[in-house]
Amino acid sequence: MHDLTGFQRDLLYVIAGNDDPHGLAIKEELEAYYETEIHHGRLYPNLDTLVDKGLIEKGQQDRRTNFYTLTRRGLRELEARREWEHKYVDL
Repeated sequence: MHDLTGFQRDLLYVIAGNDDPHGLAIKEELEAYYETEIHHGRLYPNLDTLVDKGLIEKGQQDRRTNFYTLTRRGLRELEARREWEHKYVDL
């Protein structure tokens, strides 16, 4: 997790918080959070990086739509991140 960008971590959180979201749903969630447009050229390469790192899996809903799910490794990484954050910020 330490080698991910903040944007990539945010992608993991959005995917973890939704049931098999497709790219457009992820894009919309992040646009609402960042209050700016997320371009496809930023979104999909970062999703592919997370797939390559084994943190998420990409499935195919139909010929044009992919969906994304967190892997067990991705979930472990998020849990470890949350524990680390909790050491410093206890809300």
